Amino acid sequence: MDIVQERRLLTEIPGPRSRELQRRKLASVSAGVGVGLPAYITRAGGGVLVDVDGNQLIDFGSGIAVTTVGNAAPRVVERVQRQAAELTHTCFMVTPYEGYLEVCEALAELTPGDHAKRSALFNSGAEAVENAVKIARAATGRQAVVAFEHGYHGRTNLTMALTAKSMPYKAGFGPFSPEIYRAPMAYPLRWPGGAQACAEEAFEAFAGTVRTQVGADRVAAVVVEPIQGEGGFIVPPAGWLRRVADFCREHGIVLIADEIQTGFCRTGDWFACDHDGVVPDLITTAKGMAGGLPLAAVTGRAEIMDAVHAGGLGGTYGGNPVACAAALGAIETMRTENLCARAREIETLFRHRLEKLRHRYGAIAEIRGRGAMLAMELTAGAGDLTPNPGATAAINASCHRQGLVTLTAGTFGNVFRFLPPLTAPDHLLQEGLDLIEQAFQEHLG
Repeated sequence: MDIVQERRLLTEIPGPRSRELQRRKLASVSAGVGVGLPAYITRAGGGVLVDVDGNQLIDFGSGIAVTTVGNAAPRVVERVQRQAAELTHTCFMVTPYEGYLEVCEALAELTPGDHAKRSALFNSGAEAVENAVKIARAATGRQAVVAFEHGYHGRTNLTMALTAKSMPYKAGFGPFSPEIYRAPMAYPLRWPGGAQACAEEAFEAFAGTVRTQVGADRVAAVVVEPIQGEGGFIVPPAGWLRRVADFCREHGIVLIADEIQTGFCRTGDWFACDHDGVVPDLITTAKGMAGGLPLAAVTGRAEIMDAVHAGGLGGTYGGNPVACAAALGAIETMRTENLCARAREIETLFRHRLEKLRHRYGAIAEIRGRGAMLAMELTAGAGDLTPNPGATAAINASCHRQGLVTLTAGTFGNVFRFLPPLTAPDHLLQEGLDLIEQAFQEHLG
């Protein structure tokens, strides 16, 4: 890595060259493609992003959990360069290649459970979720799918139907795919009966939704994020996910674990389901799997994956050889550098600082998450859970001006989510947390 791991501000953020590029963006790119921080990036590595004005920004977002192994990770770069020089595409469905097989073999080894598994590779997380639903319907002969409040699963028509939040993901884009039903999510902070009752009551609410609104014998799949992502890094209480899994098994329902944001060391385990000891029937992955290149997968029980007729799964670019090479380099990096352990170290570092901040400011209702997937939810004040998106947006803007790339999330727009690269050094993470503290002081006093 030849980028010095430090923050450097040579201009305001965004700087003059970035502002000129943003003018070009407005003239040539659809207004529907939003940009959170219009600082245009030319290089990146470790925990630093370098923009066109020479500013070095601290990265607390990893491209929304994609560059888990860091930008331009050496093992990823080496494999990508070698593969690109040999072949860039044939379409696996026409003339296949070994890299696709190697990725599927790695997924069979790494994902939860020791049963026989099969995989199919795609381009994006939404594509993986959509295909997982197709597979579940083919395997069960049923049509209904149950998702959860606050869930996010993508921007295709089917995955928009699964996604709970309307703006900006669904507004104006309907009608949506039918036979989608939504159950309450186990959200301890906001559960009406209180956090202690959440596990039991949320499971009963889920089971009641399935039995009364749909009929358990009509449900093909339940789609769940073990820790919700865009919904605000909501961590369900211990035991809830296992009870959902047991219910699905009892009623012949395919349990689909959407681990697109939680997978590949992000939460301190290879997959978030590992923490709960839950083995899903199908698991969807993307984001951190390929070190920044577009690759996604559905992995699951062989008998379910093989229920689809030949030709029923695929796509021209799915499992592209260069993306497969990147994934193999990223997985090698995760293993060699023990990035699961690194994620747990980052959690310890962050939690210490964030909990101190929470005790200082009553507006921080909760610190939650696992590993290097952490969040804080902002509300009106101590004892008042009214969401506070205004303060969240103001603090986020302050962080951006000071060269810290932060992300917000949550159904109510009042959650900060922290997803630093697992290769970012401690001193850089500490400096980023210093900037968070300064932003809180500036806006909350």
